[in-house]
Amino acid sequence: MKTVLFLGNTAWSMYNFRKEVFSDLMAKGYRVCVCSPFDKVFSRKLQDLGCEVHSVALAAKGVNPLEDLSLTFKLLALFLKLKPDFIFCYTIKPNIYGSFAAFLANIPSIAITTGLGYSFLNKNFISWLVKILYKIALKFPKEVWFLNQDDLDTFLQQKLLIPNKAKILKSEGVNLDDFALVSGSIEKKAGQVSFLLSARLLWDKGVGEFVEAAKKIKRQYPQTRFALLGFMGSDNPSAIPEYVVKKWVAEGEVEYLGSTDNVKACMQNFDCICLPSYREGVPRSLLEGAAMGKILITTDAVGCRETVDDNITGFLCEVKDSVSLAECMKKVINMSEEERIKMGCAGRKKMQQEFDVNYILAHYSNTLTHYL
Repeated sequence: MKTVLFLGNTAWSMYNFRKEVFSDLMAKGYRVCVCSPFDKVFSRKLQDLGCEVHSVALAAKGVNPLEDLSLTFKLLALFLKLKPDFIFCYTIKPNIYGSFAAFLANIPSIAITTGLGYSFLNKNFISWLVKILYKIALKFPKEVWFLNQDDLDTFLQQKLLIPNKAKILKSEGVNLDDFALVSGSIEKKAGQVSFLLSARLLWDKGVGEFVEAAKKIKRQYPQTRFALLGFMGSDNPSAIPEYVVKKWVAEGEVEYLGSTDNVKACMQNFDCICLPSYREGVPRSLLEGAAMGKILITTDAVGCRETVDDNITGFLCEVKDSVSLAECMKKVINMSEEERIKMGCAGRKKMQQEFDVNYILAHYSNTLTHYL
């Protein structure tokens, strides 16, 4: 039995974004080990799935060099103990320190860049340091996967990567059976059209622009509903303070639905899924919404524009522009119910043709067959 180890920065993301990959590989006879910081809910969910779960203390945003050096050797010790035949690493720290440790353990690996995020949206010491570390660490994996061409091109332009190692994994896919097309009308007040932003509550997800657009829309269409769904209190430098979210809710601009491990139960109650993000890998929330037949509104930004055929499956707005976002929302509000259904069905078809998780499962399986 071959062992495949997956290293990530949260158990939540490992379960929600990759559980189909783990299940498929286990069904094919692989032993699957998942390593991430302990999470009392999602570490157990991974175990229930059949994965062998190992907890790794990992400060996702910390910049203490001694802690990071210690992490490399903790991972090395874990890899030598578990003796995997292949390792997949996700997000910045696992990509950097996991790649170092895999090299030292003489185990082949692949680093998967799921989005460039804060370190590439800002120019500061941390950004500079991350790029230096990437340039060193990415010499070691067999391949480096990106979810979109723009991110890949960025790494090549900045000479962070040997070109022949760069590959495209077109998103992490969406389970079209799990996120099935929603039939029937949504229960709502007369004339009410609803918009949901599902993401971590970070400024660079465009949450501020979403709220500003909601204010503009409510002046003209007071029945319109706006809601936020996602984690609050992240250690990300772009995290929105809790008091700001509470202020928005108190002023009646938006609802805050908290976080959930059942996103589709929330999504099915909304007409439109919005993500006015500044940059993404390929956002799972948009894929899931489109698979359910929801209209999408997102920015004409890296990773976001890939999910929408503008004016066919949804609408693209300008980045960091609440006025442009509000104009797209007005288009949805002024559509007939039949037009919304037609656009939603077109989005579902796009997911079937381009983002079906079965394409992703085949990519992993074929890669492991090639190297093992």
